[in-house]
Amino acid sequence: MAIDDWLLDQLLLKPDQGVVRLYTWSRPTLSLGHHQRSIAPAWRRAASLGRVELVRRPSGGGAVLHGGSLTYALLWPDAPRQRQRAYGLVSAWLAQALAHLGLALTPGQEAATESSANCFASSTAADLVGADGLKRVGSAQLWRRRKLLQHGSVLIDPPVDLWRELLGSPPAAPAAAQAISPAVLEQQLRLAAAKRLGGGPWLLEPLASREWAEIDRRRHRFRLT
Repeated sequence: MAIDDWLLDQLLLKPDQGVVRLYTWSRPTLSLGHHQRSIAPAWRRAASLGRVELVRRPSGGGAVLHGGSLTYALLWPDAPRQRQRAYGLVSAWLAQALAHLGLALTPGQEAATESSANCFASSTAADLVGADGLKRVGSAQLWRRRKLLQHGSVLIDPPVDLWRELLGSPPAAPAAAQAISPAVLEQQLRLAAAKRLGGGPWLLEPLASREWAEIDRRRHRFRLT
């Protein structure tokens, strides 16, 4: 989370340079939205037993259990100023990439309301759902001085038992998604970003040691103990 927050600040310094960051998690982690203050007892209990990490996202929305999923962070320097327009374009990008892998998804139809504790408990036009209406991709935004960070989680093969324990219901990951490797999904997302989002250039480069030091200094902002 500290990396994504730092990258958003870099857009203020390099306004023409977009970034698409795609990553997985080394262990199950529950990320809470920026404005989400209530931490359920089951979450604290699982964290105390070392079964899950707790972090806070800079973006909004409800809790997301990361594990068996791919997380995207889109740092978009010239995103449309209308929030729903930006969500729509990102949804089209994601849907195109996933369609190439055999997953047909469309935007959710539920009205936007106060965020649920569980990000995947509802699906608005900002999210993507399958033909059964179940949410497969959840997304949330953070705008900072007219620059956009949009986070999202693409379910691939999430841990069903842990998901049910922490969030009260099993995840909606289709069987077809379990056959998709994160590396192949990453490739399709990068190709589709160039076609659907325009702008950029979209970078693929490692962080320098100086940049890692800057990121380390803000990690404490996103830790939950």
